[in-house]
Amino acid sequence: MTAPQELRTARLLLRSLERADIPDLVRLAGERDVAATTLNIAHPYTILDAESFLAHANTEAAAGRSAIFAICIYPGDELCGTVGLTIAPASRRAELGYWIGVPYWGRGFATEAAGAVLQFGFEALGLRKIHATHFAGNIASQRVLEKIGMRHEGCFRAHAVKWDQEIDLENYGMLACESCNKK
Repeated sequence: MTAPQELRTARLLLRSLERADIPDLVRLAGERDVAATTLNIAHPYTILDAESFLAHANTEAAAGRSAIFAICIYPGDELCGTVGLTIAPASRRAELGYWIGVPYWGRGFATEAAGAVLQFGFEALGLRKIHATHFAGNIASQRVLEKIGMRHEGCFRAHAVKWDQEIDLENYGMLACESCNKK
């Protein structure tokens, strides 16, 4: 099990990932345009990559270090991406991450799913801070983070490497204390 419970929004069901999701994970995460906007998705993305992702997610969830959800269009169970938290339990903080398959871009699914997981992290998990990064220039991810109320905290220059290119990461964050977010 990669998620502790189901979360529902107006249009989405966020649920545990299952072995039956592997073909959809490979098809959707395997698109070069998805891999190009994420640090941790390989291209090409294979069945072995999806199996490894599920095994790692299960191990980390069992240890209390992650909560990963399949993003499914509701009603029905059409997988369109994933969203989750990588948790640092000792400091009660987490990093939010997500991706959406190309056929579902521009429909607000990332914003809806990320907002639900942000709320889950603060309310159910008792986290004190959640942060997220996006590649500099990825305006779609910037807008997602802004729409869910995260604040820009700075740029990590040449912080990562993707396909032999140095990548600047824009960092956003939100504190559990609403008044603290206004400072």
